[in-house]
Amino acid sequence: MNDNDRDAERAARPKRADARRNEKALLEAAAAVFVSSGVEAPIRDIAAKAGVGTATIYRHFPTRADLIVAVYRHQVEALAEAAPALLASGETPHAALGRWIDLFVDFLVTKHGLAAVLQSDDPCFDPLHSYFIDRLLPVCDELLDAAVDADEIRSGQDAYELMRGVGSLCAGAGDNPRYDARRLVGLLISGLRQSR
Repeated sequence: MNDNDRDAERAARPKRADARRNEKALLEAAAAVFVSSGVEAPIRDIAAKAGVGTATIYRHFPTRADLIVAVYRHQVEALAEAAPALLASGETPHAALGRWIDLFVDFLVTKHGLAAVLQSDDPCFDPLHSYFIDRLLPVCDELLDAAVDADEIRSGQDAYELMRGVGSLCAGAGDNPRYDARRLVGLLISGLRQSR
């Protein structure tokens, strides 16, 4: 058996529960450090935040690009998985949509720190935008459909248009303390309501 066969065998095996927990803690720590210090922050800062050694990070993510891609995908998955839970929590569909959009705003703020890297010439980042759209557009559609079915918002809302609008409002904030993107996004979501 050569090294490539061993690597393929390791990749095919499911990870142990503790390894999955460690990886999740690393991704959450990396996301927090990326927001506060940028994606070029020292790996030792991420390791310290996660409570592990730097060797553990390199074992999971051999390159910084691997870590950045994994953080992005982890955040997209968390956002996608939140929608069904919000709808099932007993809130109204419009309230669930509003809470999900709040999480989407949080994601966009975190992603903002990754934006320069994601737009770089490194081809490993190319598929991430498609992944984002393919994974989150159906989720937003589901939330919009539930709110329409509950007669809470007007029909004909487009998930892609809504997500782009929220993204544009978040991008406009920059470092301006007088610009409150979250308040403006809240107004946008309120404006979807069905007039009674």
